[in-house]
Amino acid sequence: MLIVGGEVDGQPGVDVRVVDGRIAEVAPGLTRQPGETRLDAAGGALIPGLHDHHLHLRALAAAPGSVLAGPPEVDDAATLMVRLRAAGGATPPGHWIRAVGYHESVAGSLDRAWLDAAVDQRPVRVQHRSGALWILNSLGLASVRAATTDQPGIERDEHGQPTGRLWRLDRWLADALPPASLAIAAVARQAAGRGVTGFTDADPERTQADVDLLRSAADHGDLLQRMVLMSSAGLDLGPHTAPDELGRPPARFTAGPRKLLLDDATLPPLDELADRCRAAHRQGEAVAVHCVTRLQLVATAAALAEAGPRAGDRIEHAGVVPPELRLELCRLGVTVVTQPNFVSERGDAYLREVDTDDVALLYPCASLQAAGIAVASGTDAPFGDPDPWAAMRAAVHRRTRAGAVLADDERIDARAALDLFLGHPDRPGTGRRIAPGAPADLCVLDRPLDAVHAALAADPDADADAPASALNPVTVTLAAGSIIADNR
Repeated sequence: MLIVGGEVDGQPGVDVRVVDGRIAEVAPGLTRQPGETRLDAAGGALIPGLHDHHLHLRALAAAPGSVLAGPPEVDDAATLMVRLRAAGGATPPGHWIRAVGYHESVAGSLDRAWLDAAVDQRPVRVQHRSGALWILNSLGLASVRAATTDQPGIERDEHGQPTGRLWRLDRWLADALPPASLAIAAVARQAAGRGVTGFTDADPERTQADVDLLRSAADHGDLLQRMVLMSSAGLDLGPHTAPDELGRPPARFTAGPRKLLLDDATLPPLDELADRCRAAHRQGEAVAVHCVTRLQLVATAAALAEAGPRAGDRIEHAGVVPPELRLELCRLGVTVVTQPNFVSERGDAYLREVDTDDVALLYPCASLQAAGIAVASGTDAPFGDPDPWAAMRAAVHRRTRAGAVLADDERIDARAALDLFLGHPDRPGTGRRIAPGAPADLCVLDRPLDAVHAALAADPDADADAPASALNPVTVTLAAGSIIADNR
């Protein structure tokens, strides 16, 4: 492929030649060779394809077939009841109703009794927006035999009966339930239309069957992006999963760090958490530790200090970062993969529910970068909006949906916000460039980079062309082969 007339690193009129899955030449005035596909960038910026450094692909692909059960679409109990009953009427007998995105602000702490009052003729499962909790009605509990299963995570009442609340049991439920319908092709194409050429799948548990499903989707042309799979050591990811020194195209699937999932209520002792980090390091794996609270981050920093950090160790989310921990995180050399989109999507709820002292510490960017910490971003989809451009705008503006600004001093400029999604898939926070030898996963935007930055920085209330949807990328990835989304 020959891409002509693009802007590269601020220089207009640059051409880029792609050969065998990698960038071969970057220079003005390149001549088209026989057999080359020619793409006219028409002055638009040519950047590396965006990489979403933290999402949950299976859950995202299952979301289109699910009922939305939380804000902003659903904000009260009556609306949720209506939605579930409507789904019950449209669902054949014996088939599950799957709802996602629930938050306590809608109807408090859901349990089996509440769901039975909504739907008692169909099995129902409702996922909390944190991803930590599923709530089942009585028919659903009976279907998975929760009453007679000795499974940690099944919440029980004083009589030993399941309340309907199942904590951190995604893998167990996946094995116990019929497989959900997965719209992988639709999710992949939508992401490609936004310029995304790679995903890091942050699921903490993974089987060979999970990998085989994704490989099959890629083989059939449904999954377009390259994948970094957390917690996949020892699994067959396909050819060339190791770093390739022979000039071949990069692998479609590569092993990521080992995901360590923490909850405040079940936080392991420090020595146990340090041992888990050591065990991963001994097997050649970095760790990616889920830290959404102050307590989880303090425990993780202490455990990594005791175990000794390894290159590639990551903090996922960094929901609350006390100032006194910034220098320690820098000393440990960890990368923070955060979600600035939550400031926009959940900021109004945070202002109501989070301790005042912590509000200014939520999902920071600027202070971490100033402390010398590598920072990258993922959307955490489907628990967050999968649009990376919306996440960039959130990092720039830090405005909630109601218009409040959350921690103004944590705002970053548009260039830094775009860089959050331009990191190496296996080294988030380390930037990629358009240069010979780099993988040819590229995004051609419909305007020069200064105009891209201006669109991200513009006040959406004052500029109708400011929303991220105004940026129309052409996505090129040799993972899928040639141009996979041309929105122009």
